[in-house]
Order: sequence, then C-alpha cells, then structure tokens
Amino acid sequence: MRVVRHPERARYRREVLDQILDEGLICHLGFNFEGRPYVIPTIHARDRDVVYIHGSPISRMLTTLKAGVDVCLTVTIVDGLVLARSAFSSSMNYRSAVVMGRALEVTGQEEKMRAFEAVVEHVARGRWADCRWPTEKEAAATTIVRLPIREFSAKVRSGPPKDPAEDHDLPHWAGVVPFLLATAPPEDSPDLKSGLRAPAYALRYTR
Repeated sequence: MRVVRHPERARYRREVLDQILDEGLICHLGFNFEGRPYVIPTIHARDRDVVYIHGSPISRMLTTLKAGVDVCLTVTIVDGLVLARSAFSSSMNYRSAVVMGRALEVTGQEEKMRAFEAVVEHVARGRWADCRWPTEKEAAATTIVRLPIREFSAKVRSGPPKDPAEDHDLPHWAGVVPFLLATAPPEDSPDLKSGLRAPAYALRYTR
C-alpha cells in the first residue's frame, strides 16, 4: 500500500510498522456496515504477523469483522507540535500505521488464550503473569478476530518547522513542543487486599 501524500514520510519496513503498532495504546478500525462507514476506537495487540481485536459477541464491530469484510486499522502516535512562523506551515511530528485486510474469527481455545495474553501484555507488560486468566465462561463471552499484517504502510514526520526563507525574519517564535507520556503514581483499588503493593510495571509504566 503506497503513501500518496508526502511520500518522503512513507515507511514500508515491518520493523517500523511493528514499533508503531506495539507502542500505540489504541487503534481505530474503519469498516462498512449496512452501507454506512464506521470508525471505532478499540484496544489492539500485535502478535507476530497478526493484530488481535476483541470485544462483545453482540457488538456491531465484531459481528461485522468476523463476517470477513474489508477493514482498515490505524494507529497514530503524536510526538510533538511543530509550530512554524506561519499557520500554513505548522504541523505535528507523528508516527502512524495503516493495516488493511480482512479479519478472521479466532475459534481455537489455544489461540484465543494467546490473544488474551497479547492484549493484556500490550496494555501493561508483565501483567499477564500477575492477574487471573479468563475462565471458560469469560472466554466464551468474548469474540476475538485476527487481522493478518499483509497490506500496510507507515508514515513518520520528525524534525523542526519548514518555514519558507522569506518567513525567517518574522517576529514569531518557531520550534517544536515535544510530547512525552507521563503517568501519575498508581492508585490502589479501595477494596485491595491488605498488604498488596503496586507492582514494578505499574510504578514504572512506560510504552
């Protein structure tokens, strides 16, 4: 899948795509349902060459996806504001990924548990070994689909503003305001068992 707008920002290497998919906390899924377009935000998780999506069996999104329709999955990470001297030249530094294809329902219990693990670890690495795993009833109440990573592209913008030379002497500040993910100290659940403390992956959460 080729990038048309700003092709110099295009990236087609899998390692670039994987990094964006893994770092981005949520994705947006676009699909057509009864002749109308929908774009739904949801949690995703990459496991090697597939992206897993999970949810309620009665959700419109999962019901449509498991029917094998064409879908478009996107993930965007904003790395900073690019404030140029002119409004026209202002932009953002970002990394984005697009994966297109058809999703397939996961029915085997072994793969379903692997998908649960992938989703939990995507949200908080180290959590799967530190939580109760889904019961058979909970697994049955969850639909999971996998989207093969075959047709994809990524796009990256980095660096300072690109003002035209004639704007360089204007009396306006120009530069980049970088974005960083910051977390506050973990907050214990009010019904937490006595003596339990927040684990390291919660205290030092990063993506």
